[in-house]
Amino acid sequence: MREELEKLEIEALAIISKASDEDTLQSARIRFLGRKGELTLLMKGLGSLSPEERPLVGQVVNSIRERLESALEAALLAVRGEEMAKRLATEKIDVTLPGRSRTLGGKHPVTLVIEEITDIFSGLGFSVAEGPEIEHDWYNFEALNFPPEHPARDMQDTFFVEGDLLLRTHTSPVQIRTMLKRRPPLRIIAPGAVYRCDSDATHSPMFHQIEGLMLDKNVTFGDLKGILTVFTNQLFGQKTGVRLRPSFFPFTEPSAEVDIACVICGGKGCRVCKNSGWLEILGSGMVDPEVYRHVDYDPEEISGFAFGMGIERIAMLKYGISDMRLLFENDIRFLRQF
Repeated sequence: MREELEKLEIEALAIISKASDEDTLQSARIRFLGRKGELTLLMKGLGSLSPEERPLVGQVVNSIRERLESALEAALLAVRGEEMAKRLATEKIDVTLPGRSRTLGGKHPVTLVIEEITDIFSGLGFSVAEGPEIEHDWYNFEALNFPPEHPARDMQDTFFVEGDLLLRTHTSPVQIRTMLKRRPPLRIIAPGAVYRCDSDATHSPMFHQIEGLMLDKNVTFGDLKGILTVFTNQLFGQKTGVRLRPSFFPFTEPSAEVDIACVICGGKGCRVCKNSGWLEILGSGMVDPEVYRHVDYDPEEISGFAFGMGIERIAMLKYGISDMRLLFENDIRFLRQF
């Protein structure tokens, strides 16, 4: 049995010395020292020896086990050290290299314009009001002086949801809801998303508007012009020319389109302004008395004006954007400019 033990030790030490990875060493441990390993099986043969030989052979077995375990531990340390050295060589970090900066997101140009417009009107005493995007026909049309058969309804290209429910075509319903809840004096703006069946380079089926409303005693058209002149000068610059042109809206009378001197050519005439020198930016007018009757206001006591503008159009003019679709395509190259 001693010869078998010596032969086993020599074989085991040879395998351990040649092992180049941890898996090979763990396999050698199981083969020679495991519960069903070769050394364990030899120990079970001690029972066939004479009582005098058993202690002597048992000492030899224990000595071999200790030497093999020591050899395995030493080999494991060496292999792990080599693996660590290789990892350090291949995964080392050059601390002298510049760090990688983390890219931060920015605000969308539509959000930037909404915030800027809100700040301007907040400085003029206006508060922000909100309302639902799925609206009832009465708030969206009828209370704003759009009777059921009114031809102006066709101008809105409405998305109907069900029955009298629709996706709001403007944020003017917020004005009706506010007037039903509060009494004058009122100064509000209502920013939000609106929806119409239209899509091309200058129109989107979903876009954003800001409607404004000012109501009190003795509010005049002069107040409307003054407020909007201050607004346009703060948004586009103090030297920006402003003009009002007669127009028509069902919920205001008299009504006016507000133009500014072309921000591209400075009013000299170019392709963008169709050589007129002017760009339309919003609609406005004095609130029609019919609207007051729907919200139980006395038109003899109260007067006021309303206005509305498309945010995307303002953004296109302010940032020189040629195609409205760029605002919704999420092209990171475009958005990074803001």
